Amino acid sequence: MEAIKNRYEFVILFDVENGNPNGDPDAGNLPRIDPETGYGLVSDVCLKRKIRNYVETVKEDTPGYRIYIKENVPLNRSDKEACEYVGVPDDPKKLKEAKKQLEKEGRSLDRELLDFMCQNFFDIRTFGAVMTTYVKGALNCGQVRGPVQIGFARSVDPILPQEVAITRVAITTENDAKDKKTEMGRKYIVPYGLYRAEGYISANLARKTTGFSEEDLSLLWEAILNMFETDHSAARGKMAVRDLMIFRHDSELGNAPSHKLFDLVTVQKKPDVIAPRSYRDYIVSVDEAHLPDGVQYRRMG
Repeated sequence: MEAIKNRYEFVILFDVENGNPNGDPDAGNLPRIDPETGYGLVSDVCLKRKIRNYVETVKEDTPGYRIYIKENVPLNRSDKEACEYVGVPDDPKKLKEAKKQLEKEGRSLDRELLDFMCQNFFDIRTFGAVMTTYVKGALNCGQVRGPVQIGFARSVDPILPQEVAITRVAITTENDAKDKKTEMGRKYIVPYGLYRAEGYISANLARKTTGFSEEDLSLLWEAILNMFETDHSAARGKMAVRDLMIFRHDSELGNAPSHKLFDLVTVQKKPDVIAPRSYRDYIVSVDEAHLPDGVQYRRMG
């Protein structure tokens, strides 16, 4: 598959209702928040996890669309597959010797290992990865900077997380059952929050490094739009992607600075709304009249 030829920027709008979109382990799993401003945060790692999970669900390890960073699968298990494919030992002590031998044959071990990983794993082609899994540096499938990058999402307005007490009838131990019939617990929720995330796609990195293709791009858009649909849980409440706004450049390196494109997208709550409680409480607009030359815009959602 041929790599993409156009640079892209995109804006994702998603919301949460009565749920915790991204708990902070350093704060007792409270929803992430900027303490200075009160704006809610969702990490890039969280969003990429949802995209990976969707691709894994719909592709089910189809060749070329496997997921490298996944639950209960050690990274060096996949790295060893690359060594087997290239025909070199995965023993750290022997790998250096094999590398020298391949160099004599005019082959680059690092490049061949990297190509195998990019061809077989969708998330490496997309987001990149650090694939050095032996601490002392023998097994090294490379460090890939992926063409697709997503920043932290931030809420459009400040959020007010709530701590909700709950009771359960399931008692943990026999001793506890002698003294009580219920146990107390706590959940943290955001009553409502609309979040905005911004992303970048480099056609230059796709061509030079990972081979991220038009087929991969279509799957990425599909995964973004549906990233919460296969990942519902009581803890996260009602989450949905409301809008995906895409800017396509006519060239590989781009026709306008990304910040100017992001500035064209404005999200404001309606004048009569004090405390937003739904997506309908906002006005979303894109200033297409000031779209730079060489940049096309489309909206999905």
